[in-house]
Amino acid sequence: MVILAALLLASPYRVYVSNEASDDVAVIENDAVVARIPVGKRPRGIRLGPGGKLYVAVSGSPRGGPGQRDEDLPPPDRAQDGIAVVDLARGVAVGRLPGGPDPESFDLSPDGRFLYVSNEDAAALSVVDIPAARIVRTVKVGAQPEGVTVAPDGRAIYVTSEEDNEVDIIDALTFKLLARPAVAARPRAVAFARDGKRAFVSAEQGAAVDVIDARTRRRSGRIRIEGPGAKPMGLAMAPDGSRLFVTTGRGGAVACIDARSGKVLRTFESVGPRPWGIGLSPQGDRLYTANGPSDDVSVIDVATGQIVQRITVGKLPWGIAVAP
Repeated sequence: MVILAALLLASPYRVYVSNEASDDVAVIENDAVVARIPVGKRPRGIRLGPGGKLYVAVSGSPRGGPGQRDEDLPPPDRAQDGIAVVDLARGVAVGRLPGGPDPESFDLSPDGRFLYVSNEDAAALSVVDIPAARIVRTVKVGAQPEGVTVAPDGRAIYVTSEEDNEVDIIDALTFKLLARPAVAARPRAVAFARDGKRAFVSAEQGAAVDVIDARTRRRSGRIRIEGPGAKPMGLAMAPDGSRLFVTTGRGGAVACIDARSGKVLRTFESVGPRPWGIGLSPQGDRLYTANGPSDDVSVIDVATGQIVQRITVGKLPWGIAVAP
């Protein structure tokens, strides 16, 4: 039994990283890149699905720099929009699902049948039937939708609106708006407590993580994220639900929050330039951050807060998914 437990604790896992500017997904195993999988233009949102599938949002919209106006960019190539489907056993993209215009972030229904995709330019949420490979519903949401997360019970879909500073809570059966709680400025990502009773929302310009009561659908708290230039972005919940990790973008750090009390326990400083996407090992002992400007991923020892390694993965790493 002791030997079996040791083997389980040492079980291998893979980290998948979407590279927005090199149009591929890097595959990391044992803290080294073992493959890179071409998936299409400008991959960003990335999620694991059932049946050994990986889904990646790809987009034909040109990437603009800070302060660059949309009207100054080349026209989008809508034929490049979609959700790439990767067969993990083969390590290749095997198809592309529709995802609406300029898909960025998305989540899956608990049964793995539907994708819920944010379409920033259209202020909409696309509902994609995976087996049918078609969009079956388009739901109007707040301006510039960003993060999409399905509640643990599968009954509601949470969509952040960067421009309106709100979260649209959508009924997953009827697709009607249930509530639209206001949050701090420029909300990005949503993560749930393990019991599903609270949702945590990172707010980039608000320098905070807001807490939403899933029962009342109202904001019940606000966690301030301190530090020079802190702009909360990606969220990752520890496997045991005890801690929430938050990347701070231009702040270059990761904040560690006690998920029960809402207090910031510590901050891992200088993890890399503009960390955005974030993921945890299945055991919760290692943290991975996607550092866009330096084209690498930082590997952080959670117990010590030390950077174990920086792994070059591709151009402009954006999102992270971890597969046990």
